[in-house]
Amino acid sequence: VQLQASGGGLVQAGGSLRLSCAASGRTVSRYAMGWFRQAPGKEREFVAAISSSGGSTYYADSVKGRFTISRDNVYTCYLQMNSLEPEDTALYFCNARAFGVDYWGKGTLVTVSS
Repeated sequence: VQLQASGGGLVQAGGSLRLSCAASGRTVSRYAMGWFRQAPGKEREFVAAISSSGGSTYYADSVKGRFTISRDNVYTCYLQMNSLEPEDTALYFCNARAFGVDYWGKGTLVTVSS
């Protein structure tokens, strides 16, 4: 599975962005999918995840109420990010997981100015 994240950019605090993660090579309908981020000088951290069915979602406390993860259950996962804060500035990575195997895409950069 190859994953390609897109949708990052520069936005002012309080603004919104929508990230997309497109899978190729095979469908990801049986994969749980998620988003992680890594800020400069920090370790990669969990942001949000969604089950293979789309029926369950999970969020880091720092983004609850502001970010929403969704998927189309075939090839694409999304992360709607609202009320962005400078602390959300990071390289965002999408992840697909199934059968004990993790797949990662290249990140998309989100920069939030104050």
